[in-house]
Amino acid sequence: MLGQGARAAVGRFWAPVVTRLARAGVTPDMVTVTGTLGAIAGAVLLIAHGQLFWGAATVTVFVLLDMLDGALARARGGGSAFGAVLDSTCDRAVDAAVFGALVWWYTGAGDDRLLALLALVALVLGVLTSYTKARAEGVGIPCDVGLVERTERLILVLTGTGLTGLGLPYLVDVGLWLSVVGGAITVAQRIAAVHRGARGKAAPTASAPAR
Repeated sequence: MLGQGARAAVGRFWAPVVTRLARAGVTPDMVTVTGTLGAIAGAVLLIAHGQLFWGAATVTVFVLLDMLDGALARARGGGSAFGAVLDSTCDRAVDAAVFGALVWWYTGAGDDRLLALLALVALVLGVLTSYTKARAEGVGIPCDVGLVERTERLILVLTGTGLTGLGLPYLVDVGLWLSVVGGAITVAQRIAAVHRGARGKAAPTASAPAR
């Protein structure tokens, strides 16, 4: 729910920009790729090297930019199947960069193995959260439940990381712990929802595990 509300608020804020971009011929895929590359650069070049505030701020700006792609697609008359797959793939790349950068920092100069482990577990749970939904919908089972989805996860981690970079202690710890606990609950919620939705349904004969 927070994710949908956040996207709606960002969409309203950027509406004038979206109109200008559409008139200028900018495509949603261009926005997706630009936002992804910028966010990855912020994570790898700043967060991974201990510049936690500026890294979190940079990633946040480019993640917000990436949220324009859906509004831009609607302004141009609708998106494409390729654009939808590209957007989801780029989202996973940004998530991996952000949490991977935290793992890199805290296993190196940051010297906190527990936080590195939490970042790694949060990343894995984020992947499972997305995969469970994608796989369920691939076999025709709706799976929209979840306490902590991608938007909430990024808000928790980027806010905690940025405030820790300003010298406020333990906030990245709080963000990571909440991401891990919320992520575990979300995965459990989605598996339970799929279990309920799958009652009486046979698996498609051509269904195969995603690779």
